[in-house]
Amino acid sequence: SYNGKVVCTTEGPFSDTCDVFGDVRTNGTAHTVTLVPATQTESREWKIQPYTRRGMSGISEVTVTQLDSTSADSPAPACTVTHRVPGIVFALGGLTGNYFHDFSDALVPLFVASRRYGGEVQLLASNIQPWWLGKYEAVVRRLSKYDVVDLDHDDQIRCFPSVTVGLRMHKEFDIVPELVPGGAPLSMVDFTAFLRETYTLPRAAPISLMKDISPPEDQEKRKPRLMLLHRGHYRKFVNVPEIVKAAEKAGFEVSIADPRFDVKVEELARSVNSFDVLLGVHGAGLTNAVFMPTGAVVIQVVPYGNLEHMAKVDFGDPVADMGLRYLEYSITAEESTLLEMLGPDHPVIKDPESVHRSGWDKVAEYYLGKQDVRVDVERFAPTLALAIEHLRQK
Repeated sequence: SYNGKVVCTTEGPFSDTCDVFGDVRTNGTAHTVTLVPATQTESREWKIQPYTRRGMSGISEVTVTQLDSTSADSPAPACTVTHRVPGIVFALGGLTGNYFHDFSDALVPLFVASRRYGGEVQLLASNIQPWWLGKYEAVVRRLSKYDVVDLDHDDQIRCFPSVTVGLRMHKEFDIVPELVPGGAPLSMVDFTAFLRETYTLPRAAPISLMKDISPPEDQEKRKPRLMLLHRGHYRKFVNVPEIVKAAEKAGFEVSIADPRFDVKVEELARSVNSFDVLLGVHGAGLTNAVFMPTGAVVIQVVPYGNLEHMAKVDFGDPVADMGLRYLEYSITAEESTLLEMLGPDHPVIKDPESVHRSGWDKVAEYYLGKQDVRVDVERFAPTLALAIEHLRQK
C-alpha cells in the first residue's frame, strides 16, 4: 500500500508531480504539503512547481516534506480543516489565457488527475485566475463538487487522506492512456465525451453521407457543414471567398467563424458541435476540435516553413486521438504572403532549414508571425474531396 508514502515523478518530458498518501497537511500561504508518518522514517523534501510545464516563470514552488516522525523535535502543524476527500494542488497562469494552452496545459491534465474521483476531490489553485475558473466553470464544477481553494491566500492547515501536487502533461493537448493514474485508463475520446456531457452538446456523430440511403431530394437538403476558422490577424486566409466557393463546389454548406476571446465557451461549443468539418490554419482556433462529433473531419492548413512536425504534435495527433478524421494541407511558398514580402531568394523562402537552425525566435517571427495564406483552390480541391469521402464512410 502507498499509505505513508511520497511518490514523485520528475523525469517526464514536461511536468514534475508528487503524490502524497497518508496523513497529509497543506499550508497554503507557506506553500507547503507535509506528510506526517505513522512510524519513524527519514525526513525528505521535494520542490515542485505545480504548473504542467516545468521552468515556467511566475509560478511559486510548493515544498513537499516527509517528516521523520511525529516527535517533539519536528511537530506537525495541527489541522484546522479536515477533508474526507483527496486534494489536488495545481497552478494556473503560465501560458493559460491562450485558448490552446487552456486545454493543453490545464483542462486536459486536470481531467486526467481528477476524473477518477467522480467530483469527490478538493482542488487547490496556486496563482489563481478567477476569470479563468469562471470561463471554464462548467468543466471545473463537474471535476470537483467543491469550491476551488485559493492556495496562495489560504491560511488554514488542511488535512487530507492524500494530495497530488502538480498536474501532469503526457503530450501536447493529449492523453497517453497507460499513464493515467488510478488504474482506469482515460483517453481523448473520454475527454471529448465528457465535454459533450458538460455542455450538453447534441451531436456525438457527424452527418452520414452513406450512398443511396435517402431519396435524392433529401440528399440535397442535407449538406455536410464546414466551419472555416477565420483569424483576424497573422496566419489568416487572405482569399476567404475563393475558399468558400471551392468548399461549396465540393458539396459543403460553409460558415465563416471568427471566435472572439470573450465568447462564452458554451456558445462556442454548441456552434462547433453542429459542424461536420473544421477547417483552419495552424493556430489556437483548431482547439475547438474537442467539441466536434466523433468521426467528424478536421483540416489543418500548415503554413510555409517546415512546420509539419509542430502541426502534427499540436493538433494532428491529438485530433486523431479524439476519434476525428485528420487531414493536413501544407501550403507551398507560392501560397504564402512571405514570398511577395521577401522575394524568392530570401533564406526564409529558399532555405527554411537554416531558419530553424538559427533558433525558435526567427521561426516564430516569420513563419508564425508574419505570414498569411492564399490557398491555391485547385491544389486544395482534392483535400476537400477527401473530407467528403471520410463522411461517406462510417
